[in-house]
Amino acid sequence: MNEEHDEIIQPKGDLALQTIAMPKDANFNGDIFGGWLVSQMDLAGAVTANRIAEGRVATVAIDTMVFLSPVAIGSVVSCYCVVLDVGRSSIALNIEVWAKHHKTQEVRKVTEGKFTFVAINDDKRTRPIPKG
Repeated sequence: MNEEHDEIIQPKGDLALQTIAMPKDANFNGDIFGGWLVSQMDLAGAVTANRIAEGRVATVAIDTMVFLSPVAIGSVVSCYCVVLDVGRSSIALNIEVWAKHHKTQEVRKVTEGKFTFVAINDDKRTRPIPKG
């Protein structure tokens, strides 16, 4: 094999959430529902956005969602976040999901998407993100 082309692909960003895909989250073929993956991504993004916004945030958009490969029951699912932009009240993140198969130990990227969060106050109104 040519070493110049044997690039090891690694997750981009910081690990924000890790969980195990359970049978209740799968379809009859044993593949995890895409909606379950999106909800894990939303949680991971909220962890990152909440830290940046120093308080409550809400998801306002999900763009360019791409499912690359199915996730098996029992896989360890890891969500990684990269901050793309921080505006006056919004935070744009790219979120990658990687899964480690419980039997084969194979690790691969299974989905990614761009999520946008907005900082909100107790009245659920947009608020500025503290400059820090």
